[in-house]
This record gives sequence, C-alpha cells and structure tokens, in this order.
Amino acid sequence: MKRKSLLAAALCAATALSSPAFAETVLRLDEVAVGELDPAKASDYADSILMFNVYDTLVLPQQGGPGHVPHLASDWSVDGSTYTFNLRDDVTFQSGNPLRAEDVVYSLERSQALGSGLSYLLAGVSAEAVDEHIVVFSLEQPYAPFVASLVRLPIVDKALVEAKKGDDEWGEAFLSANGAGTGAYTVTSHNPQEETVMAKNDGYFLGVSDVAPDTVRLRYGLEAATVRTLIAQGEHDISSQWLPPEVMTALANDGAQLFSETGTGAFYLKMNTTKPPLDDVNCRLALAHAFDYQTAIQMVAITDDVSSGSAATGAIPVGMFGANGPDNVQAQNLEKAAEYLSACAYDPADMNIEVSWIAEVPLEERFALLFQSNLSQLGVQSEIKKLPWALFAEQVSKPENTPHVSQIFVNAVTGDPDTLLYGMYHSSTPGTWQSPEYLNDSQVDAFLDAGRSASTDEEREAAYSGLNARLMEIAPTIYGYDRQSVFAASNRVKAPALSDPSQAFGLDGMGFSFRLMEMVEE
Repeated sequence: MKRKSLLAAALCAATALSSPAFAETVLRLDEVAVGELDPAKASDYADSILMFNVYDTLVLPQQGGPGHVPHLASDWSVDGSTYTFNLRDDVTFQSGNPLRAEDVVYSLERSQALGSGLSYLLAGVSAEAVDEHIVVFSLEQPYAPFVASLVRLPIVDKALVEAKKGDDEWGEAFLSANGAGTGAYTVTSHNPQEETVMAKNDGYFLGVSDVAPDTVRLRYGLEAATVRTLIAQGEHDISSQWLPPEVMTALANDGAQLFSETGTGAFYLKMNTTKPPLDDVNCRLALAHAFDYQTAIQMVAITDDVSSGSAATGAIPVGMFGANGPDNVQAQNLEKAAEYLSACAYDPADMNIEVSWIAEVPLEERFALLFQSNLSQLGVQSEIKKLPWALFAEQVSKPENTPHVSQIFVNAVTGDPDTLLYGMYHSSTPGTWQSPEYLNDSQVDAFLDAGRSASTDEEREAAYSGLNARLMEIAPTIYGYDRQSVFAASNRVKAPALSDPSQAFGLDGMGFSFRLMEMVEE
C-alpha cells in the first residue's frame, strides 16, 4: 500500500508539472519594422513597445485619467523651472545594479549628446545628482509639458553601459542589441528587422503577475495575410494596428477580440511647402479642399461600433488644447478647391503631384489612390510612390528629395500637444519623418513657443487655438482624420489597458505593458 501511495503521489506531481498552469506562456504579436532598441533613438510605435517594457521612467501617465504619477520616482516637487525628484530605493536594474540618481543624469546627457529620437523634448534641460536618490532638473526656460516629457526618458544602467561600451563613447553598439533597463521584461534576442524576444524579469521592483506572459515574441513586418492566418490558427495573439480594415473585420467575425488605444494623433497628408507648386499657399488650400474626408473615414471602419478614425475638425485632434468643436468637421469642397487652384501661380496642366505611401502600411496605398482620384477631379495629374519606411525617412531629410505629399500617421509621443505639433511644425525641426512639410512660419513658431512657456491651462488653450487657426489658414497639411489604434487579438490574452477605458494610459504604446496583460486558456 505504501508503495502504491508513493507511486500515486509521483504521478500527481508529474501531472501537475506538465499541466498548463506550469507551462511557459508565450505572447506573440507584430508591429511594423524597424524595432529600435536604443532608448535614446526610439521614436515610433514598435520602439515604444520595447521602451515601455525593457525600461522604466520616473513617471507614468495616470491610468484612466489625466496627469502623471510617480514610477521610478517616489515623488517630486517644483520650484519655478527647477524640478526635484526623489527616487525609490528598492529598484535594481536587470543587471543587478541599484538605481541611482547618476543613472538619471547619464540617461539625460546621453540622449542629448546623441541628438536622436525624441531628444528634442529635453533640449535646454540639465540634471544634477544631489545624492544617490535625489536628482534635480533645471530648465533654461519654462516648459509646461516637462513632466509629461519624462515618459520619454527611459533610465539606462550607467555602470553596465560604461563596462560594455568599449571605444564607443555612449555605448551605441551595445544598446542597439541589448537592454540595460529596470523594466519588467528583459531582452533575450533582438533582430530589428525580424523579431525581438523578451522574458519576464523576476526581479522587477513592482513584481510581475504569474498570469503575465513569461515570454514575448515581437515580430516585425508580417504580411496582413500571414497575420490573419496565424491568428485564425491560434499561432498569433495580437496584430499590429496596420491590418486592412476588411482583415480586421474578418478576424472579428471569426471571434477575435478588438483591442483599441485612443490616439493622440491623426492621419496626415503632409505637403512639402518648399517644392513647387506646393510652395504656393493657394495650391495647398486647393488640395486640402479636394480631399474626400468622409470616404477616408469610411475606409477605416471595422465594425458598426469600432473604427480606426473619426472626423478631424482641424489641425489639432479633438480632446487636445486648441481643438475645434464638432461643428468644424473637415469635408470635401471641390468648388472651393477649384477657386483656390485658379488663384495658384502655377498652371494645373503642368502639375504632377508625387504622393508617397509607406510600404509597410498597405492601407496608405488606398488613401493615395483616393487622393489621386480627388486630384483628377481638379484636372491635376499625380504619381503614387511606394516607399519603404527606411527609405522614406532618408529621403525626407532633404527638401529636394521629399515628395510633394507624404502620407503618415503621427501621435503625441507624450500625450501632450507639444509633442505632436512642435516636432511637425516648428522651423527648428525640419527634415524628420514627422516634418516633411519643411514649414517656416513665424506665427506658427510663436504659437508653439507660447504653448511651451504658458503657465496655465487657459494660456495653453489660447496658444494652441491660435496655432490651429493659423495652420488651417496656410495649409501645410491635409488633416485626414483623428485616429485610434485598433488591434485584432486572440482569446488567449487579456489586456485591460487596451480594452477598459478606466485602465487606459492615454499614451500610444503604453497599453502594451506586458506586465499588465494576462494569458488565459481559450
């Protein structure tokens, strides 16, 4: 009897160890390439997913509401243009090194020295480590959204980077392939064109739930048909936001979930204001009035209740400082378009408008074809160009190489309008993927500077309202629609930050904080 009892106990133990409760859980998702792992160079959506899981920041957006809460910081205080942050004393990097104030200073200085990614958010800022757990930021001039900007300052393990950098002053080679953060997930392998694999960090200072994915496989550049097949076969969990609407619809009809992340940005057709004929404001206004806004929104509808877009009311998305009311919905007006075209200094018969779309975002080809049809209604010829993301980013670095019209999605990278609009329109920031307009307008600059320096919400509202009016007057951009990100997902995963508004962060990409997700059995 004793022998049988021991055998039974052994069988029970073996069964328990092999049961789903003990099996490794793997979350599989995809995004558009390229996945930039260096925190000082990260700027787009895929990069954001990496940053918000491998690294941490001093503050986080408040879930389900406005404002920010402490994260790596325990608290902070403000005295004019001086911000003092007290750090938590229970945080270690994934290397085992303790978090210190000097890591914060190093992270800021490294970002500023490289001058890449979103470093412009922290221009004119200096930092000092007062002691191991107190860091003081000093601003050269008032900057209203400074605390919000800190969600884009991932804190780097200075000691680790210094040990691994070799002859590379800022450890760029090391950090392009390895993580050096405090985040809830560690990088186990990284190929920026194919896949990044991450594993749960058991030493995370906030802990990571047992039901959170053990391993995450973030793949880049998967074809829409591939994603649809993989999800249908139970071999993929969350799609990118760039699937064509009919694929999203088909997946939803087959039982997939639809996650969403309310956007703080829009779909734009950006006009190169330095290249004839779009150096003439009347020509730009003609194109802006010719675009078929309503059809564009219909093209991104997924179900009767879910869509990737809502009507734009102007240059600033609804919900931000300076946004116009719902009575200002953008609509096609071919009669006005013809009037502006007749006032343009260039002959429409001689025009050939280059319209680019990003190869990795096939939905954009449809908008390009729609716009081409709209232009033909004005008697204007156009040419559509398909550009891979890397080539597009390279071409727009020079105005002469930038297409007449560049289709692009842009978001407020901190949730604040400054980080949506300053990088697009201030004359000091031309030639990035966000700013192929090459706009140089003193009134626009003045409104943007006022939005940064204002001391009250009322002053910021006034500044951005003035900016909105000016941008609509000079039309550097066609504001296609305000957007939100929609993702098709298997039923193996729960993501409250992507499905429950009371848990949403209000910041693109942060809904993909894997530590807050749950892997479940279907």
